Amino acid sequence: MAVAKKKPGRKKAVVASAPAVVKKAKKGVKKVVKKGRRGRPPAAVSINKEQEKIVMTEMDFGGKKEKIVVRKNFTIAKARRILKKETIAIIGYGVQGPAQALNLRDNGFTNVIIGQSKKYKKDWERAIDDGWVPGKTLFDVEEAAKRGTVIKLLVSDAAQRAIWPTVKKHLTKGKALYFSHGFSIVYKNQTSVIPPKDVDVVMVAPKGSGRSVRLNFLAGVGINSSYAIFQDATGTAAQRCLAIGIGIGSGYLFPTTFEKEVYSDLTGERGVLMGAVAGIMEAQYDVLRKNGHSPSEAFNETVEEFTQSLIRLVDENGMDWMYSNCSATAQRGALDWKPKFKKATMPVFKELYNSVKSGKETRRVLTVCGAANYKEMLDKELSTMGNSEMWRAGAAVRSLRPKEKAREITKTTKGVKGRRKN
Repeated sequence: MAVAKKKPGRKKAVVASAPAVVKKAKKGVKKVVKKGRRGRPPAAVSINKEQEKIVMTEMDFGGKKEKIVVRKNFTIAKARRILKKETIAIIGYGVQGPAQALNLRDNGFTNVIIGQSKKYKKDWERAIDDGWVPGKTLFDVEEAAKRGTVIKLLVSDAAQRAIWPTVKKHLTKGKALYFSHGFSIVYKNQTSVIPPKDVDVVMVAPKGSGRSVRLNFLAGVGINSSYAIFQDATGTAAQRCLAIGIGIGSGYLFPTTFEKEVYSDLTGERGVLMGAVAGIMEAQYDVLRKNGHSPSEAFNETVEEFTQSLIRLVDENGMDWMYSNCSATAQRGALDWKPKFKKATMPVFKELYNSVKSGKETRRVLTVCGAANYKEMLDKELSTMGNSEMWRAGAAVRSLRPKEKAREITKTTKGVKGRRKN
């Protein structure tokens, strides 16, 4: 949609030096050459001088300058060069696994393999349907961990604890252990996930579900990711980490720590991103229904207008842009009631953050999600939600959306620019 955009923050290129690697191999190349544990050769890690420095962009985020990594300065060609001698093993083909594996493959990384337990038949068959070949690019978890030099642990947090002994024994010197969430490392006292000291431990955490990571990649827009280096054993952890981040299609990458990522992520999921928005929607829908409004009207005023209209305006140009392009009555009411909702929810968010930071939330995840009957319990909970009147009404509303061919929007199309000021 053609709309006027706010001016982005100023960008400035900054060069960050990556740590040196162990020993020179040949002119222009540095390489790890010592033998790995138990006499095995270490993973091959070679980085040209060209790649020893990572160019970061300085940008203003709301008045605070941050250094980020953008595709212009860390190209996909550079990422492929850095990882050309690596075997990237994706452990788990559930939520993030398929998206990250397929994006890497579509971006020209030919050295990607999948590690998936046959016990989970649907995930194994899904991997085959996506073109991964048993015995060639699709293996059980242990074989993939053995073959991989970059091991991407993308099973659920509870499952990471369960398979850790299997993965750990194949983390030989010079390999890289990759996460998309800081959970297992930060709460090591609960998970027992403690990596060997002679491997790189890195994280790239896409800010979206696996399906969104894939769809945004196919749409050419990508999803932003945070990244962190927990352990740099080879001196090349940053290059390997960022190469993977670019390879999976990140829009841009911003630095964090494993701890900050897991605190913000668990708070966001339980809060605004999922828990809070679902709870608030249910509360408003119930109030409207109890006051005589029809299911269709209650759903449209609670969910449909939010997802199909207003949140799209926020996405285009921010919250003030959305307010500017709504009626004066809507603007006034929203501005008056926003502080009340903030005051009402602030204590809940403080309680939530403290619950995350204390480890209470992770203990519940490991206990509940690790139970043998968890899948059946989850299916029951989601079925209760999906079969509620509110979401059955939603299914009816979605079925009535027109499915006409989209009209082309050009620079001369009238009525799509929106209004900057009232």
